[in-house]
Amino acid sequence: MLPNPYAPGELPRVLAGREQQQDRIRGYLSRIGTYGEMGGPLLVFLGPRGVGKTSLLREAQRDAEEHGFITAWVACRRNAPFLPDLVSRVGKAVESADILPRAEKGTWKLRLENIGLEFGLPSVVKVSATAAADRSEAEAPPRGAQISAMEDLLHETSSQIRARGGAGLVVFVDELHAATRDDLAVLLNAMQNLAGRREDNPLAIIGAGLPSTPGVLVNAATFGERSTFLTLPRLEPAAAAAAVAEPAAELGVTWTPASLQTVAAEAQGFPYLLQVLAHATWEVAKPSGTGDVLDVDQVRSGLPLADDQLSSMYAARWAAATELEKQIMSVMAQAGTPTVTRAEIAAALGRPTQALGVPRERLIDKGIIEPASRGEVRFTMPGFDRYIRETLATGAPSPADPAPGSLGAGRRPRELPPASEGDPDAPRR
Repeated sequence: MLPNPYAPGELPRVLAGREQQQDRIRGYLSRIGTYGEMGGPLLVFLGPRGVGKTSLLREAQRDAEEHGFITAWVACRRNAPFLPDLVSRVGKAVESADILPRAEKGTWKLRLENIGLEFGLPSVVKVSATAAADRSEAEAPPRGAQISAMEDLLHETSSQIRARGGAGLVVFVDELHAATRDDLAVLLNAMQNLAGRREDNPLAIIGAGLPSTPGVLVNAATFGERSTFLTLPRLEPAAAAAAVAEPAAELGVTWTPASLQTVAAEAQGFPYLLQVLAHATWEVAKPSGTGDVLDVDQVRSGLPLADDQLSSMYAARWAAATELEKQIMSVMAQAGTPTVTRAEIAAALGRPTQALGVPRERLIDKGIIEPASRGEVRFTMPGFDRYIRETLATGAPSPADPAPGSLGAGRRPRELPPASEGDPDAPRR
């Protein structure tokens, strides 16, 4: 059997259908490379989980490094500061690039540690040990000091990189919606101040987050609204087919047009679902060499394996929801329509619309539902509505024993539509 080229939850081998977004990032960075000045305000890509935000940023990171940029990667976590990690990652990126003359390395390390102290990073240099001890008290350092320290870090690092022949510094921040308000305020204020002398700061910060991210940024600093927000759309059918076909072609294996269309229709434009379905098909088909062909029957045979993986994810989402959140999701799942209005949910639960605002926003923050249009919401991931309906009909299934049904909810084979039917972006029920 050939190695499986598909890896659900990891970076895809082929990033298809994101050419427009990649060009936008290259244009953003070209300002730094050409003029040696700040790329612009914070650039943020928005979208639900599974739409490929992290994959886009990782590909952009590789591309930036190929064009002479030094990069640092940070992923935010709930209830945890991310600025200490940012300081550490930037420092390590400069050290790994080995762009500093030997005579300057000691001075740079001391400077970096002094900046790190403002964000609670431990010191390993004796000169800084006293300052670290003085800061051992519970009180946090003043926000003004942290803003100044962040400015110094970004300015000094990017300037050093540019002076040594590099293009500049690019910081990638994933999961921005999970960032703490205080840390975002520091970062946004530092960027605002640095923009006042953009010609001295060859740097850019690019992020990704759930659709709720703009509100999170504005709550941290009102001028967060000046960030550039770009929504990452679902993949078009042709791009979805390419994402599945090209990794197999590299191993000499071919998907039939009908099987590609079927997988694309099932995934409804979500790169994560494409990987799950393609991975399951490959595991069942077990192609062994050049010339093997994957057809619709093998896609059908792989569905139970794909369903198992998705059921585990859906079960975790369902189990983590509060009772009121489950009630909201139940109404949405049983509505039988692609979108549901807030008024319909409130009427079904016998509650005023205002009373559902907080749990609804929590579901949006978790990436489980998203606004569809004014006053309407929908599930972000195809198949979750079917999972909920089966859960309500049969009792909550465990991840090891999912309820029968469709994607994410079933062990038994199901009927697939003819490959020529169906719009991949239209929910199928």
